[in-house]
Amino acid sequence: MIVAPDGDRAALIAAADRGLIMAEGANLARTLANRASNDLSPVVMAEEARAIAEQHGLWIDVIEPDRATELGMGMFMAVGRGSDNPPRMIVLRSGGEGERDSLDRHLAIVGKGVCFDSGGISIKPSDRMEEMKMDKTGACTVIAAIATVARLSPGTPLLAVAPAVENMPGSHATRPGDIVTALNGKKVDITNTDAEGRLILGDALTYAEQLGATHLVDVATLTGAVSRALGHLVTGAFGAPQGFYDDVMAAAERAGERYWQLPLVDEYVSDMASWYADFQNSSSAEGSLVKSGLFLREFVTKPWVHLDIAGTAYYRKALPFAPRGATGVAHATLVELALAGSTAG
Repeated sequence: MIVAPDGDRAALIAAADRGLIMAEGANLARTLANRASNDLSPVVMAEEARAIAEQHGLWIDVIEPDRATELGMGMFMAVGRGSDNPPRMIVLRSGGEGERDSLDRHLAIVGKGVCFDSGGISIKPSDRMEEMKMDKTGACTVIAAIATVARLSPGTPLLAVAPAVENMPGSHATRPGDIVTALNGKKVDITNTDAEGRLILGDALTYAEQLGATHLVDVATLTGAVSRALGHLVTGAFGAPQGFYDDVMAAAERAGERYWQLPLVDEYVSDMASWYADFQNSSSAEGSLVKSGLFLREFVTKPWVHLDIAGTAYYRKALPFAPRGATGVAHATLVELALAGSTAG
């Protein structure tokens, strides 16, 4: 119950309705992320996205393996080809193709969708491997966020890209040492198949730019290093230029979410060098968190922010303010960022 004797009744009702829609969106992201890997494969994620698009009047395109290969999404396919469950590149759009918002942006939100991450040939230890169903949380978040924006401000220009894969050690899986060509033409030496999230995100970021994105934010359970550094309550963030990073943090402030800026240290780029390609997807452990951001930066030419939610995407046990499982983190930040450019904000 809200008691505000001097308040504006209509404004209070509108605020409560907005809060309810935001909460329902966060719960959609959480529900999708919590689903087991045998229940939410890349194909099923695409089907769920299509149902959401139809419900909220969103344009959708789902790119299957043959088309992804034809387009040149070499990193995306390098991860997805090892599983019997084929990958899907899911693209959702609110507003017209290439349409700018009131801030002159064609904003794109990109989310990592690894529906199960075994590590591939560079297989993970068995301890807590069951949690790797949560490696799709970024994709679930951007799908839910664009649906929430469509409910709060229909027609707001926004693009969501969700590369959905399983990372498995099948007979067609990528091997350590394989070299692939990314969508932007850069050659990548895959030294560690368990550094797969940055591969699918790189092609997704490039594709978002090809679709007209002028500003990009990606959300991913990308590194264990970020949770060791910042724990389960603070999300790590990279970005350039600083002005756009500050815009995203202003949205986070409105959303009540906590982030900590991490540096993009140019001197570390040389650590990613490869004898055989433009760079490796994984190198020495020193500065590995920073190098994950530097890798993604190779695939953007526009203002960009990367949110590493590996530590904050889900809780292993119930807390006084949250149940066990997916948290819905970053959903509210993305919605607030998109609505900043909406005339109905």
